[in-house]
Amino acid sequence: MTKTYTFYPGCSSEKKASAANLDISVQSMCHILDIRLNEIKDWNCCSASIGYAEGGELPRLALSARNLGLAQKQSHRKDVVATCAACWLALRETNDRLNEDAEIKAEMDEVLQAAHLTYDGSLRPRHLVEVLIEDIGWDTLKEKVKKPLTGLKIAGYVGCQTNRPFGVCGDSFENPTYLDKMIEICGATPVAFDKKVACCGGALAFSELEKVCGLIKDILQSAKDSGADLIVTPCPVCQLNVEVYQDKVNQMFGTRFKIPVVYYSQLFVAAWGGSWKQAALHQQIVPANVLKRFVR
Repeated sequence: MTKTYTFYPGCSSEKKASAANLDISVQSMCHILDIRLNEIKDWNCCSASIGYAEGGELPRLALSARNLGLAQKQSHRKDVVATCAACWLALRETNDRLNEDAEIKAEMDEVLQAAHLTYDGSLRPRHLVEVLIEDIGWDTLKEKVKKPLTGLKIAGYVGCQTNRPFGVCGDSFENPTYLDKMIEICGATPVAFDKKVACCGGALAFSELEKVCGLIKDILQSAKDSGADLIVTPCPVCQLNVEVYQDKVNQMFGTRFKIPVVYYSQLFVAAWGGSWKQAALHQQIVPANVLKRFVR
């Protein structure tokens, strides 16, 4: 039976954007699972990192409030699903603030009224990972495996935003295990990875590149020391930083990192018998060649 959700894709997942491979692999994964994601029409940026700069709190919250208002207007479903960690965090925070702070709610009501929208706080922003775990279930995820990724050692990099301050499915903040379990389900071996919740630097890469490259180097070094063949993550910003800046890290620190960084959705599609293109593995900056013996 098809499970249907209201879907907020976010900017980075748009065609030719930095996380287009996330969206392609998510759509492939959801097709296999018989999940339908109904995209919110006319959605806008959630504000993400830029919203914390100097734009002010209310404009930042208003951007996500508009998305929630659109979701409520366009669908009777209570779940609003996001695939981007920053988008999920923005929607979740805004929803909580509107439900907990009457003053902010009044100001947002005024803002939304100008856009001919209302929002009553009744929606439930969720990360797609939560949907997989809570609605689909571990047993079903395992049953779909056709090509176990046997022999691969993978570092599960959760990062900051799916872990703090809300966390996923009640998992540990210090040592979340859901990503390790996903790796195991796919037939691979999760390695001990002491940087699994470390910050990658996020958008500070634009203004503090040297400091961010230091953070990324530590993440890559931990994965290498653990014997990982690749890194898997649920976060577009983590994936972008840790993959794209490897050459810069190598240049700055004299290292020779060349570690593929993929999404959990790409890993699932590969293990479930999907093609290289369906998993969007052709869009990697650091080629995920270690997966070629499993994916046609």
